[in-house]
Amino acid sequence: MTKGMILAAGQGTRVRPLTKDLPKPMIPILGKPVMEYLVGHMARHGVRQIMVNVAYHHRKIEEYFGDGSRWGVEIGYSYEGTLDHGDILPCPLGSAGGMRRIQDFSGFFDETTLVVCGDALIDLDISAAVAEHRRQGAMATVLAQTVPAQEAPNYGMVVSDPMGRVLAFQEKPRPEDALSNLASTGIYLFEPPVLDLVPRHTRYDIGSQLFPLLVAQGLPFLVQTTPFHWIDIGRVSDYWSVLQRVLRGEVVNMPMPGREIRPGIWAGISVQVAWDQVHLEGPVYIGSGVCIEPGARIIGPTWIGHGCHIRKNAVVARSVLFEYTRIGESMMFQEVVMSPHYCVNRHGETTYRGDDTSALRWSDARA
Repeated sequence: MTKGMILAAGQGTRVRPLTKDLPKPMIPILGKPVMEYLVGHMARHGVRQIMVNVAYHHRKIEEYFGDGSRWGVEIGYSYEGTLDHGDILPCPLGSAGGMRRIQDFSGFFDETTLVVCGDALIDLDISAAVAEHRRQGAMATVLAQTVPAQEAPNYGMVVSDPMGRVLAFQEKPRPEDALSNLASTGIYLFEPPVLDLVPRHTRYDIGSQLFPLLVAQGLPFLVQTTPFHWIDIGRVSDYWSVLQRVLRGEVVNMPMPGREIRPGIWAGISVQVAWDQVHLEGPVYIGSGVCIEPGARIIGPTWIGHGCHIRKNAVVARSVLFEYTRIGESMMFQEVVMSPHYCVNRHGETTYRGDDTSALRWSDARA
């Protein structure tokens, strides 16, 4: 049996403000946390026992996923924190350090373990990857994909020989320093002895520390490059791009929720839309409880979360509106991700509600 480990303790600083009050694995895609797609995919491939390390906003993950029974799996949690002057504060131990803590506590990792980051969408054939890992007699396997040279600073880069044996692992090198165009996807397969190499009670990272150690000791560390869809949400710009692709139907196994009321237009229940007086260009999703006033223009791909309010003559184009966002009359928002409190353009530039230097006007639709 293959066991699972979801890395979910990070602070998600590169996707702020989306993660100001939300752990990164809980960022929604089509109304569901990105981690939910991972859990479901793991379950379909027989990964039935999954540990999740948590830290920042950990209760939101724990309360949503519970014991995992909704997905036919067992989920456990390992909180990483410290006591500081009477307060319990998040204190992540790093991707490898968190796994070592779990292993010391219970010896959970006694089988081949699939390790995945909690903020990515994948359709990897897990069963085939595990079978190849075992066939090669690997102690550790990293799944990698080819990326353009200019993207090297965003990833750990894998250097391997023709047989797939890893010769070096470069953590986020400059393009001119990268020795390979193979990027780690943050998906790994480990045998239990790998964790014996991780020091106890210390912060320790898989990419920057454990992998170089495996190479230095000449242990059976291999790379798999079988193609699969891998969508990494590392930055706000990635999140915006992912939603555009998903809404266009370019990502498999991610059907649009709601009911398709006309070609390219989906809606939840109890919506108030002046259908004959608004301009809608799909793909567009309109959540339950949404009000769209006459004269408004919605241009897809656009997601409008539940409880939103689009005032008359407003324009929303190629954007994501989180729940309860009200767009002001005659306002124009293009290529943004927004909530009642902030508006982030596709490049990650943020404007907060009430900013007197901005001409944009929006508010909380609950009041």
